[in-house]
Amino acid sequence: MSSSSVRIYDKTYKILNEIAGQTGKSKQEILDKAIEEYRRKEFIMEANKAYAVLRNNSEKWQEETKEREEWDATLEDGLEDEQ
Repeated sequence: MSSSSVRIYDKTYKILNEIAGQTGKSKQEILDKAIEEYRRKEFIMEANKAYAVLRNNSEKWQEETKEREEWDATLEDGLEDEQ
């Protein structure tokens, strides 16, 4: 595993140490988890913005809902009977 150095504020480092002490997890584990959660949150926020733009365009939104209806039909393809 490679390593890198990143500067963080003293206050942040103190909080990181507190969390590590309380949880018994390494600082690296805590940072990895925090960054992954942040990445996911940003992804969802961007997706929500894109859907808001789509919903505000009635023609494009109708195309989207029509496509969803077409995909919903695949749920009735009888494959669940093959299990």
